[in-house]
Amino acid sequence: MRLKTPRVPPVEPESWTDEQREIFGDLRVNGRILNIFKTLANHPKLGKRWLVFANHIMGKSTLSLRDREILILRIGWLCKSGYEWGQHFLIGLECDLSAAEIERIKRGADAPGWTPAEQLLLRATDELHEDAFISEPTWSGLRQHYSTEQLMDIVFTVGQYNLVSMALNTCGVQLDSGMTLDPDLCKYQS
Repeated sequence: MRLKTPRVPPVEPESWTDEQREIFGDLRVNGRILNIFKTLANHPKLGKRWLVFANHIMGKSTLSLRDREILILRIGWLCKSGYEWGQHFLIGLECDLSAAEIERIKRGADAPGWTPAEQLLLRATDELHEDAFISEPTWSGLRQHYSTEQLMDIVFTVGQYNLVSMALNTCGVQLDSGMTLDPDLCKYQS
């Protein structure tokens, strides 16, 4: 959470047009529409097209759920995205990550306890964030663990959640109920 109030106010479902209901109406988590979707309702055409790509990353990627969440949590952390971190902290717990492992993602590839493949995922995320490029040593290491499709999904997952983090931070999307702002991210809030 970079902002304590939204710059782009969420559109509540009771105010939605037919187009907004058609695009976002079925996107319920535990019976409610998340703030990210209420915010995207301000631009339904963008939201509709973005959802196609997001659906690939979240539901059709060749990566394991655990690997996907390691990537998403790391880029969310690097982008200081309170919403992204809070949302994927909960999702990560459902995808074979423990709370201690999620906390360790903050420390990156050099934190003890990661498998060699997980270290490479974290390193690749850092490199993409810092330089928009995975170095040859990291890429060569990843190739020993992942197929070509998986390698592409690694890059596109980090890119997708870098974009999402930028949008969440800039638009000021606020936490949904049940999410908690990580205390380490509170210092970035304004």
